Amino acid sequence: MARSVAAIILLAFLGTAPLALAQPGRVAGDVVDETGGALPGATVTLSGPGPSRVVQTDGAGAFVLERLATGTYSVSISLAGFSPEAREVAIADDPVDLGSITLQLAGFGDTVVVTASRSEVRVVDAPVTTSVISSDTLEASPATNYGDVLRTVPGVNVVQLSARDVNVTSRQATGAVANSQLVLMDGRSVYLDFFGLVLWDLLPTNTDDIEQIEVVRGPASATWGANAMTGAVNILTKPPRESVGTTVTFTGGVIDRDAGSTAGRSPGTLFGANATVTRAPTDRLAYRISAGYFTSDAFPRPTGRIPVISDPREPGRLVGGAFYPTDAPGAFGAAAFANRGTSQPKFDVRVDQELSDGRLTYAAGVAGTEGIVHSGVGPFDIQPGSYLGYGKVNYTRGDFRAQVFANFLRGDAPNLLLPDPATGQPVQLGFRTETFDAEIGHSAFLGERHLLTYGGNVRQNNFDITIAPLAEDRLEAGAYLQDEIFFDPFRFVIGGRVDKFGNLATPTFSPRLAFIIKPSEDQSLTFSYNRAFRAPSTINNFLEMSILNPVDLSALAPFVPATLRPVIGPRLAQPFPLVVRAAGSDRPIGEMERLPLREESLTAYEVSYTGTLWQGGTIGAAAYLNRRDNPINFVPVRSDLDPYTARNLPPGWAAYLGADQLPAPLAAQVPGLLLQQMAQFGIYLPRTAFTYFNLGPTRQVGAELWWDQRLSRSASAWINYSWQAEPEILEAENPYLPEELSLPPTHRGNAGISWNGSRYIASASVSAATDAFWSDVLTRDYHGFSSGYTMVNGSIGMRWQGGAVTTVLKGTNLLNRHIKQHIFGDILRRTVLLEVRFRL
Repeated sequence: MARSVAAIILLAFLGTAPLALAQPGRVAGDVVDETGGALPGATVTLSGPGPSRVVQTDGAGAFVLERLATGTYSVSISLAGFSPEAREVAIADDPVDLGSITLQLAGFGDTVVVTASRSEVRVVDAPVTTSVISSDTLEASPATNYGDVLRTVPGVNVVQLSARDVNVTSRQATGAVANSQLVLMDGRSVYLDFFGLVLWDLLPTNTDDIEQIEVVRGPASATWGANAMTGAVNILTKPPRESVGTTVTFTGGVIDRDAGSTAGRSPGTLFGANATVTRAPTDRLAYRISAGYFTSDAFPRPTGRIPVISDPREPGRLVGGAFYPTDAPGAFGAAAFANRGTSQPKFDVRVDQELSDGRLTYAAGVAGTEGIVHSGVGPFDIQPGSYLGYGKVNYTRGDFRAQVFANFLRGDAPNLLLPDPATGQPVQLGFRTETFDAEIGHSAFLGERHLLTYGGNVRQNNFDITIAPLAEDRLEAGAYLQDEIFFDPFRFVIGGRVDKFGNLATPTFSPRLAFIIKPSEDQSLTFSYNRAFRAPSTINNFLEMSILNPVDLSALAPFVPATLRPVIGPRLAQPFPLVVRAAGSDRPIGEMERLPLREESLTAYEVSYTGTLWQGGTIGAAAYLNRRDNPINFVPVRSDLDPYTARNLPPGWAAYLGADQLPAPLAAQVPGLLLQQMAQFGIYLPRTAFTYFNLGPTRQVGAELWWDQRLSRSASAWINYSWQAEPEILEAENPYLPEELSLPPTHRGNAGISWNGSRYIASASVSAATDAFWSDVLTRDYHGFSSGYTMVNGSIGMRWQGGAVTTVLKGTNLLNRHIKQHIFGDILRRTVLLEVRFRL
């Protein structure tokens, strides 16, 4: 049977060979820059009768396409850093020589992106502010994770809390669990709906396989739907046919750990290995197979006591004062946990099949991780064997596209500080989720002035979460329409998307309006309005967890009858380990009426300018006002809404009071009587202490300036500055709680230069940020400022044997500053590594 199937497949491929060999047509040419220098590695795409053909120019910049049928073809040439060129050519029996085709050096504003509008548009023409990180920049970058890469983008706040824990948010404070930034890989969402977060190390691709990273710095729900509230990041990989070859990369280095909990210890180590095999065996098939592994030791943990300071949000109140948990094994729940590094295996495969009228892409992969992820209720330890796997099929034909994908997430992560009151063991977070998505989209001109982009998707999410055992599976559907109207020198963009979620009572509308003034082809002044949203996560709706919350009851001693004080009084001097419940919005809390959570939304008003004013140079400026409505927060429940009572005593209450040492009648009565007496004075021990609520609105303003300069084909430079004001709480019936506010750095800046030439490779950059205030972990005793920092990064390397071998020395935090980007995060010290890359 297997032999028969193989024979059929072989005959199917061979059956096309005689047709191909019988074609006499031929076209050739060479690609040069403005000085006449050859441009090797340019991608030449031939479109016309039959499937598209793709080749790359050789070392002399030449290309040849043979065995072409008679007809009219379009030849397009593209190369990173240059504006694309196109030619029309008629193929007959005689060979066609196109001669030298000159590519002009392009500015970053000429880069074509797809994330801004879900159709191809230049950065300078995008209706939302968009940044691009190119493959050349990635190759020269010393970054060891996506956070290091994205930190250089204006308006993007990035924090790293552990060896694997990175959080990213655009234009507002990020935190231990950033939940408002949509992240995609080739258009496939990797946002984890069960918790509302992104685990960046679960992206299965190797950095060498990335074509570019597109960053939408503002609301993007008008086209992408839920969870693109503050923006979207789309990581696009290279088509296999455009990167044929074999690449093997080894990385090894050291992490300085002479700080905090590891002061005086020897350096830690990190190691990585990646391999990619890319082939194009026929005109119709091309594939890429990649695999990788990365491991890193733990970073230093902060030690000592968090400074006690005046709360910058509420004058007269104090925050801080807690001691950092000890970085060492210890009795569970005793404010100690051993920090961990990370190990991250990954595997990915992609196959492109060229059709006579389009392309089919098949992709599948898996990425695993382990290590510390921080949250509002303390750190969780992701266990070995946790992974995100996916499968995807994509079809494109011109501007039509259809895609189906499935994500499969599996993981276990015990909390390192919270004991389960029922077992005394760590609270166990186990998650098993499945996501199935089908979508279509299309772009087409209507007349001469309207470019319509439209589409939609249907998604099914299945959840199995240990701390949300009653979680309901969720069906989602959405559709979008955008009309770009051309009245030179003006453009109008009018669009929106409607989404219906199973956990939301009504559909959600996300509008987009933009008025673009085009003084010239390479300049735009944009006035825009966008609204985006985040849907409540499964945890937001269905959390059901009990935790120990120590309560200081020493103030109750005067209320204890004098005859009982010898027994009960001394015990009140010790905190009572109160068992409290944390409940999602759909779970009952006593007699309290539960209001369903609404979607959290962000309304943005922005004015921006982007222009390429000289060759290769792009400058930009943006100012925005963001209003955040119905933010979803994990907040305390008023203690009298679901209190413990004489009929429902807190677990361990009688033992805490020493009731067993009292006479029999009193032993049974005193625990309940004391609760009743406390209630008379308005003092309650809550049974349910925390839940999720929609709070009132906040408002924030900010501005960004940037300059990106492509100095030559090999060299580029950039500098940018971001300013963010403190969020302002607006009046509302249920106002936002000041103690829930985190304050982002007011000022951030980045500058750098990169060289990626035929022989040498190098980069140097500096990132700086001012103080930030954090209030998103544990209790207010753990809240406070992280100090401003300046991080200097760099790399230098050389290509050997005609580019077959590349060695690069890379370093981050080269000045070895003591950098802590979050009040509860690890300490970042100097990392130096050597990378050796083989291209075959």
